[in-house]
Amino acid sequence: MLISIVVPFYNEEESVALFFKVIAAVIDKLTDYQFEIVCVNDGSKDHTLKNLIAIKQTDPRLKIIDLSRNFGKEAALTAGIDAASGDAVIPIDADLQDPPQLMVTMLEKWREGYEVVLAKRSSRASDTFLKRISANLFYRLQNAVSDYEIPNNVGDYRLLDRKAVDALKQLPERRRFMKGMFAWVGFKTTTLEYVRETRNAGKSKFSGWKLWNFAIEGITSFSTAPLRIWTYIGAGISTIALLYALYIVLRTIFRGVDIPGYASLLTSILFLGGIQLIGIGVIGEYVGRIYYETKQRPVYIVRQIY
Repeated sequence: MLISIVVPFYNEEESVALFFKVIAAVIDKLTDYQFEIVCVNDGSKDHTLKNLIAIKQTDPRLKIIDLSRNFGKEAALTAGIDAASGDAVIPIDADLQDPPQLMVTMLEKWREGYEVVLAKRSSRASDTFLKRISANLFYRLQNAVSDYEIPNNVGDYRLLDRKAVDALKQLPERRRFMKGMFAWVGFKTTTLEYVRETRNAGKSKFSGWKLWNFAIEGITSFSTAPLRIWTYIGAGISTIALLYALYIVLRTIFRGVDIPGYASLLTSILFLGGIQLIGIGVIGEYVGRIYYETKQRPVYIVRQIY
């Protein structure tokens, strides 16, 4: 049986050699399987591609997909999965924070009949405090508003049977949130827990701003709750305004007319204006997604395959 390992690379020249040393040590012991390692160079500006080509000269199991520019991790992951021809596909990051040794247990679970084997982080001690808190809030919010639950603390590292891969390739959207798409296709699933390590080399490509936008992408990809909530907000504000108008009428009847308060009027206008702008912003997020989808541009463009 052929197993495809899919690895996106973006400016990972410091990690390439160590990654393949560790991966080779794991898969060389799995003699019951054949392996291909699908490496996707996502428009790296350093010597990542050069280092990958050098390793391919000594290891024919490598297949290198060189994208025409940086399309982002979700697009690179899609390119790798599209190019994988294995009976099972295992996406993994090049930073070695997700232990390749876990593939042994993944394959055992796959042979037991599971079609998706998830790798769940039992500890995020390697992450900063802020990142741990924000990740926990994201999963809570995402699963509260989405119709499809995304497993908590599960990244892209997992095993996908060919059935799940073929189902995933049928999803046509251009703006892709892979964690949600993995969850959406379903299939018989089990979970393995592991402790995430620190990066061995290089640095993370996700800044706080990118993670924030990634979270918005995930929520708007799999839920219309942000749109629906403004109906309730509008109804709530209208109810408060109606009750306040009733209060003004009764106070005028019993106490007469007093001098109006300009401060309260200004505060009300600014508050309602802010609420309206936020609502327009939420609508804009969904309109933007429609705009990108109707263009029907490809998710990625391949410059060359090695």
